[in-house]
Amino acid sequence: MKNNMRTKITTLIALFLISLGVTAQIDRSQQPKAGPAPVINLGKPQTFELKNGLKVMVVENHKLPKVSATLILDNGPIFEGEKVGISSIAGGMMGNGTKTISKDAFNEEIDFLGANLYIGSQSANFNTLSKFFPRILELTADAVQNPLFTQEEFEKEQAKLLENIKSGENSVAAIAAKAQNALVYGKNHPYGEFETEASVKNTSLSDVQNFYATYFKPNNAYLVIVGDVTFKDVKNQVTKLFSNWKKGTLPAYEIPKVTDVAKTEIDFIDMPNAVQSDIAVINTVNLKMSNPDYFAAILANKIFGGGGEGRLFLNLREDKGYTYGAYSRIGNDERTSATFESSASVRNMVTDSSVVEFMKEIKTFRDTKVTEEELKNAKAAYIGNFVMALENPSTVASYALNIVTKNLPENFYETYLQKINAVTIDDVQRVAQKYFSEDNARIVIVGKALDALPNLEKLPYTINYFDKESNAASKPEMSKPIPNGVTKQTVLNNFFNAIGGSDKVKALNSTLVTYEASAMGNVISSTEKRTSTKYSNETSMGGKVMMKVVMSDAGVFMNKQPLPPQMSGEMTYTLGTLPEIGLLNNENSKLTGIENIDGKDAYVISTKGEIVSSFVYFDVESGLKVKESQVITMQGQTQNQEATFSNYQEFDGIKFPGTKTGNLGPQTVEFKLIDAKVNQGVSEEDFI
Repeated sequence: MKNNMRTKITTLIALFLISLGVTAQIDRSQQPKAGPAPVINLGKPQTFELKNGLKVMVVENHKLPKVSATLILDNGPIFEGEKVGISSIAGGMMGNGTKTISKDAFNEEIDFLGANLYIGSQSANFNTLSKFFPRILELTADAVQNPLFTQEEFEKEQAKLLENIKSGENSVAAIAAKAQNALVYGKNHPYGEFETEASVKNTSLSDVQNFYATYFKPNNAYLVIVGDVTFKDVKNQVTKLFSNWKKGTLPAYEIPKVTDVAKTEIDFIDMPNAVQSDIAVINTVNLKMSNPDYFAAILANKIFGGGGEGRLFLNLREDKGYTYGAYSRIGNDERTSATFESSASVRNMVTDSSVVEFMKEIKTFRDTKVTEEELKNAKAAYIGNFVMALENPSTVASYALNIVTKNLPENFYETYLQKINAVTIDDVQRVAQKYFSEDNARIVIVGKALDALPNLEKLPYTINYFDKESNAASKPEMSKPIPNGVTKQTVLNNFFNAIGGSDKVKALNSTLVTYEASAMGNVISSTEKRTSTKYSNETSMGGKVMMKVVMSDAGVFMNKQPLPPQMSGEMTYTLGTLPEIGLLNNENSKLTGIENIDGKDAYVISTKGEIVSSFVYFDVESGLKVKESQVITMQGQTQNQEATFSNYQEFDGIKFPGTKTGNLGPQTVEFKLIDAKVNQGVSEEDFI
C-alpha cells in the first residue's frame, strides 16, 4: 500500500513539473521562447433583425437556469444645450411603470419574480431566472415602448437632480470632473456640457417626452440575450413583443471638433475648502479600437499608469508619498476625440511638486524605451483579463456587439492575443510619442489657491483661472493680511464673548450637547460630553451605538481601541469644556490669516501636525466659529472631515451652534441641536 501511495505521489509530482514545463534537462542560461498564442474560437451569437430595424443577438448557455438581456441604443453623444439634465431625468423616469401597469404594480412584480431590471435614457438590462424570462421580457418591452411619464414623477426626478447638483457644489472631485470635460471638450460639445441648476430648472415634462420620442428608436437599437433560452423561442417572443415599436429618423448632428492647446498650460479652479488638490494632465487623442495603434496604446498606458505597478503610482505614491494613488487612462471613441489623462489627488502643499513629477514621467516615457520586464508584465495582465472574461457567457455577446458598433474586423477578438503579443518595445515608444503629450496638455487643477498657487506660479506654465462652472475668472484673492493688534488670543476672546462672555466660559465645569440628523433612512444621533480634561462622543444610528470616541491625557480611543500615539498626541490639545479653550492654550495653534467663507471674512487658526492638522474659522464681524476642518494624512492617504456652524442657540447663558453641516461619505448631512446642558449631565462613567 505504501509503495502504491509513494508511486502515486511521485507520478503526481512528475505531472505537476511537466505542466510547468520542467524537464530533466534545462538550459537556465537561455530565456525560454514564448509559445504561440492559443487560438481563440469565440463562436458567434445567433442573430436576427425585425422589420423596424431592431437587431437581436442570442447566446444560448444552459449551464445555469438564468438569463440576462441588454438593450443598447447606439445613438452616440447627445447634445442637450440649455436643457442639460433631460437625459438624466428621462432615465430616472423610465421603468417606473407603463401606460398599462402602475409604478407600484410594475415594481412589485419585478421584485416578486426576483429579477433585476434597469431602464435608462439610452439602455435597458435585466437578469432573471429562465422560467420567468418570458414575463420579464414582456415587462421590459412594455416599459421601453410605453413609458409612464407623469408630472409627479418628473418633479421627483427634477428635485433629485437639483439636490445632487447642490450636494456637489463643495466637492472637489465633482467640480474637477465637470471642469476636466468642459475645458478639454468645450461646453458646446456633448462631453463638455454639464447639468446646472439653471439648465435643470429649464426642463419640463414635455422636454422629457420629446427626448424619448426623438432618441428611443428601434432602428438604432441592439438587443442582446444570453442564457438558458433557445434561439427559436427568443425569436418568437421578441418578434411578438417588439414588432410594434415604431422606427423613426434620428436627428442629424455634427459633433464639434476638439483641439489641444497650443502650449501646455495650467487651468486652475479655486476651492477654498479643499485639503487636497485634484490634478489631471489631459490631452486629446484620436484613437479607435479599429486603429492599428490600439493594442500598443493600451499596453503603453498600462505600463505608465494603469495600476499599482504603473510608473505614476510607483513615483507619486510609493516613492514620494504625495497621494494614495496616481493613475492614467487612454480612451477610444468612434465618433469624436478621446483623451489620455494622468491624475491624482494630492496634498495641497505638494501640488506643484506633483505637477513636476507628472510632466517628468510623461517626458521620460516618451524619450526612453520601456523595459522588457515592464512590457511582459503588461501583456500578461491583459492576456489574463481577456482569458478570464471568456468564462462569462455574456462576453461572446458583448464582443459581437463591439464588432458591429465599433467597426471592428470579424476576427478582432479571435486574434486579440496574437496582437497583444506582437507589440514591441519600439511600438510602445512610438505610440507614447504620438498619444502622450508633454507640450500640448491641459493641467487641470482644482484646489485651495492659498496653499497651492504660490508655488505653482514658479512653474514654467501659463496659469488660467476658472470658477466652479468652468467659466473664465480672475486670479483668486489670496489671504488678507491680519490687522495690527489682532492675535490668536483676541480672536478667541471675541469668540468667548460672542457665545456668552469670558466669565461664563471660565465657570464651565462640563458641557453636554446632542445633535440629530436624518440620512440614509435613519436617524443619526451625536452626543458630545466634555470636562476640562476629558471628552467623549457617541454616535448612534437608528438607536444603535455605532461609534464611541473617548479622549483624555492618556490618549484617544475609538470603540475602546487606542489610536496611534503620535496621532493621539496631535488631537488631545482640543481637550477642555470647549475645544476653543484647547486652541487658546496650545502653542502649536497659530493665527494664520483671513479667508473668505461663504462671502464673509473669517480669521483662520491653524494647527499643523505630522498626521493631524486642523483649521478653525471665526467670523470677523460676529466672532462666532463658522467652520472647521481636520486633515488626517497617513501612509500616503489623506482624509478630510469638515463642518460648518450656524444658527447659534443659547442654553444656560452659553450659545451653541444650532446647526452643524458636514459630510457623511458622499452625502451632505445637516445636524440639528436637540439639547445642550451646562455643568450637568456629565459623569466619570461617560469616559469609560
